[in-house]
Amino acid sequence: MEFSNVTALVKGNVYFDGKVISHAILTAEGAKKTLGVILPGEYHFGTEAAEIMEIVEGSCSYVLDGSEESVAVAAGSSFQVPANSGFTITVDGEPCHYVCSFL
Repeated sequence: MEFSNVTALVKGNVYFDGKVISHAILTAEGAKKTLGVILPGEYHFGTEAAEIMEIVEGSCSYVLDGSEESVAVAAGSSFQVPANSGFTITVDGEPCHYVCSFL
């Protein structure tokens, strides 16, 4: 996956003692995306805006807030998270690389 004509925000977002790190980019159309890596572990994120998480390398599983169903996601797949909610993401083994698009 590659993005052209973007503005990259240099300061990264560091979560969970450095186990999740992302950098934001702004597209020419004004959309915000974050590109990041998640090291093995289990992490909970809250959302304000709806988002799509695209897994570009590695794999993970997630559980949306209000659900008990764990869904496995491999590289090349994605999942959507509703606005004003959250999800728990679990990574086993290799780090999981992702692109998050805010809707």
